[in-house]
Amino acid sequence: MPLIQVDLKRSVFKDKGKDISDAIHNSLVAGLGMDITDLFQVFRPHDEGEIIFSLTYDNRDRQDLIIIRITMVNMFSLEQKKKTYQELTKRLVDIGIRRDDILVCVVENSAENWSLGEREV
Repeated sequence: MPLIQVDLKRSVFKDKGKDISDAIHNSLVAGLGMDITDLFQVFRPHDEGEIIFSLTYDNRDRQDLIIIRITMVNMFSLEQKKKTYQELTKRLVDIGIRRDDILVCVVENSAENWSLGEREV
């Protein structure tokens, strides 16, 4: 059950929020083999100047950075993660997000760190 948190400019969220959500979800389904009903996302739109980042770090040309944090149980292989990153980048580029404006961070933990109400994962 990955938990997705997305920080992005408010204007990008207004223009493409639903498409970004779909791209992320479909990438996790394709890359990790995640169940289609496993959908938990939090979007945090920000005003101009609230996301601070280097425009050029790692020889990039960033303009409207979208930060996607994926918190998930440590159970997926490196190959699955790489496939997810590829799927995600392709799908986001297809909806008009610039490749240099995509930053993904995966945070892994163990199943004991999750609870669905009273039921443990």
